[in-house]
Amino acid sequence: MASKQVADTLAAHALGLPDAWQDFPWEGDRVAKVRKKIFAFLASDDTGSLGVKLPESGGFALSLSCAKPMAYGLGRHSWVTLQLGDPSAPDVEVLREWVTESYRAVAPKTLIKRLDAAG
Repeated sequence: MASKQVADTLAAHALGLPDAWQDFPWEGDRVAKVRKKIFAFLASDDTGSLGVKLPESGGFALSLSCAKPMAYGLGRHSWVTLQLGDPSAPDVEVLREWVTESYRAVAPKTLIKRLDAAG
């Protein structure tokens, strides 16, 4: 799957999570938020990268050459940047799981319960 298709698939998945919405807080940055908290920095046409908070999968993600700790000190808090066009990038199903993991890391417990109830 081309990186644009992957980016579109991941954005649709992120924005389909309970109470998730899209925002553009800085020029050129598209993010997915739950309530007021960012849970994913979504790939745009010019970046081709995805940023997610991975408190459980971060170690594995960082073992891939497509991944690095997120800039601005966010890497210390389990945030990872992934280059979607890199050959070492995992398949879209793994990336979807990581978007969901990031959502779970920042969403209120009531929304996580709703997510779990939806299956």
